[in-house]
Amino acid sequence: MTKRVYLFREGNATMRDLLGGKGANLAEMSKIGLPVPPGLTVTTEVCTEYYEGGEKLPAELMAEVKAAIADVEKDLGKKFGDPNNALLLSVRSGSKFSMPGMMDTILNLGLNAEVLTGLEKSSGNSRFVWDSNRRFIMMFSDVVLGVSKHKFEELFGELKKRKGVTQDTDLTAEDLKEASNEFLALVQKERGVGFPSDPWEQLELAIEAVFQSWNTDRAKVYRKKERIPDEIGTAVNIQAMVYGNLGDDCGTGVAFTRDPSTGENLLYGEYLMNAQGEDVVAGVRTPVPIFQLERQNKAVYDEFTAVCDKLEGHYKDMQDLEFTIEKGRLFMLQCRSGKRTGPAAVNLAVDMVEEGLITKEEAISRVEAAHLDQLLHPRIDSDYIVENQIKPVTVGLAASPGAAVGKAVFDSDTAQRLANAGEKVLLVREETNPDDVHGMLAAQGILTARGGKTSHAAVVARGFGIPCVAGCESIEVDYSTRSFPTHPAEFRHRCRVFRSRSRQSCRIQR
Repeated sequence: MTKRVYLFREGNATMRDLLGGKGANLAEMSKIGLPVPPGLTVTTEVCTEYYEGGEKLPAELMAEVKAAIADVEKDLGKKFGDPNNALLLSVRSGSKFSMPGMMDTILNLGLNAEVLTGLEKSSGNSRFVWDSNRRFIMMFSDVVLGVSKHKFEELFGELKKRKGVTQDTDLTAEDLKEASNEFLALVQKERGVGFPSDPWEQLELAIEAVFQSWNTDRAKVYRKKERIPDEIGTAVNIQAMVYGNLGDDCGTGVAFTRDPSTGENLLYGEYLMNAQGEDVVAGVRTPVPIFQLERQNKAVYDEFTAVCDKLEGHYKDMQDLEFTIEKGRLFMLQCRSGKRTGPAAVNLAVDMVEEGLITKEEAISRVEAAHLDQLLHPRIDSDYIVENQIKPVTVGLAASPGAAVGKAVFDSDTAQRLANAGEKVLLVREETNPDDVHGMLAAQGILTARGGKTSHAAVVARGFGIPCVAGCESIEVDYSTRSFPTHPAEFRHRCRVFRSRSRQSCRIQR
């Protein structure tokens, strides 16, 4: 009988074909003793079965999933769907090859009215409960039910205006409960039926949504660009939740064991306190540099740096990591070989040979032709900027190096259309998400108003060698009129993105 589901402790790093890269690495981290929340992986072979069976899950699959969930329940002393002691889950995709942001993660799966009431009692933290609920409704509705998260973000933005606050963290428990109710009403309006309340139904629908994400347009575009075979499919990773939004001693972050832009042997990353994972990568709030964690919680920082050293030594490559801090306790949620720029690829290869981590032959094999091409990307000398007194429109974070010139456009479809017509464009977004990949590939450069060096825009831009400036919070874009920042709808100014060699900052100039 084919085994379709593996607990993390049953896998290892060699099983990438079957468990996908994310699942295999979660299994490997568990195996070498790192603090990984328990979970399970539905194999890539089930994805193939799903499509061969007419886009239907195998009849026996959910029984295997339930058996594996029972093992996780026993491990944690919690029960999925139990109002009095609920286990909540995260659901993620994960193919053999890294495809950053190809499907948004679903967090806090398993919430319903009864579980919310029980969780309020057991946690004693109503704000955390309703914050988790509004996140779950938005993520699940976007990924599974087809209700765009932008509609939820508009509602949430209007709520913050009504309450007179700018940050999500300024909202009270009652405010977040109000947001949850508005979100549920939106789902009812958009779909004509209510939000599913049965946790097992939620989980089954989420698994199917992961498989369906394999054949979305954005996934096909990414695979074509990266030459990833269509037939390998994706796995589904189901993991017990840990909470970075329980309070100020909790948080979440993304980090690289070395600088993915330059290859410098320094810890590189960002984090947010009182937040959940998608806040960092989606650029919902501009995060804080990882080194500041040492001042905020030295014990966690020291533990994290030790984990970084262990994983880089184990895999013998720069690692891209995701982590959560819950009540001062560190948990690792992901590791993978990090996407890097051309200059970083060369520097990493040379340094790791000198450090004795890899051989010269391995080093040469890691530097691709595209990496060498990036070494020839244009740069604008910062001295020229100073000498000619060129004033920037805004200053942001140097998320991906290089210089770019083009017409500013504000949505990915327009960027692709104009690029296909032979025009050079810069994609300007409040933040990017997986649906923007086609526009990002069409653009000469990318500018985002929110997010940091580990945001979706930054990671994808570095992987493709596209100049990117992130976190330009002084930029205000009115997407209803396509104005930027105060210019007419048909914005025709050309923009230049600069990377300052001395200050590691970027600028955009009209």
